[in-house]
Amino acid sequence: MARKNHPLSDESQTTVARRSTLLARLPSSIGRFWNALVYSSTYLALIAMAEVVIVSVLLSLSLTPAAVVVGLVVFAVYTNDRLADVDTDAVSNPGQAGFVRRHRGALYVLASIAYGLAVALSVLGGPVALAITLLPGVLWVCYATDWIPETGMHVRRLKDVFLVNTIVVALAWAVTLTFLPLAFADGAVTMSALFVFAYFFLRVFTNTEIPNVRDVEGDRDIGVLTIPVVFGVDRTRRILAGIDCCTAGLVAFAVYTGHIPPVLAVPLLAGLAYSLGVTSLVGRYENERLLAKAAECEYLVVFVVLAFVVLIP
Repeated sequence: MARKNHPLSDESQTTVARRSTLLARLPSSIGRFWNALVYSSTYLALIAMAEVVIVSVLLSLSLTPAAVVVGLVVFAVYTNDRLADVDTDAVSNPGQAGFVRRHRGALYVLASIAYGLAVALSVLGGPVALAITLLPGVLWVCYATDWIPETGMHVRRLKDVFLVNTIVVALAWAVTLTFLPLAFADGAVTMSALFVFAYFFLRVFTNTEIPNVRDVEGDRDIGVLTIPVVFGVDRTRRILAGIDCCTAGLVAFAVYTGHIPPVLAVPLLAGLAYSLGVTSLVGRYENERLLAKAAECEYLVVFVVLAFVVLIP
């Protein structure tokens, strides 16, 4: 006998309709969450926190609030940078520019709160930690704006000066990532610490120039000189690959001289191998924006391999 079909009750139909609506909205919700994570620079803050953990392990430091402080500072500085450059980013990164324009007020408030919390927490680490926490914000003012507070004096912003722009970024974050955990842990500045500083300086330098490849046209139009603008994309790829190789040599030298254990060099070299793979695609991969995001994930590769090395005997 054929089974008789019974129509769904009104309540069941309503439940099915609600589930269908939720499933239909899920992709767009995930997309909005991802855009907020990337365009607001939250993902950069999370990566920076992972970097502080890497530094702490390399220098045998206990975990402190330094990771949280660095994450808050990174969020505040990069969010303010995107707010300041929203008009010029409309050419090279319209999605990010649109997000920043729509949420301008909220981003200003969140960035201010983040930096305020970072400064408050840095007091726990003493005056040196406080000074290091303030450093990225001070350098950002010189980097992204063409005026000096209190005086009203207009000068050429460092972001427009060839090589100085990238060096300032690399210096600010290398100092913060290396010496803030040391300040919180009352650690001494050793040769190992100087090696870690040099390592992060070179890594930040490389990962700052890769996104500049996608911004070549926009940077050229507004007069910002970067390595891709001056030397072209192909030469930039070779220059960045050379920096990766020099960094690998630095790691090898640090192991040879006993400044880091060989086992801890493995994650660093894994990250460099990943970076070389990303760098080899510069100018050859169509989605340059995705390539820039992939370059920033180098530290996540180091973090994962480091966790594997440390936690598994």
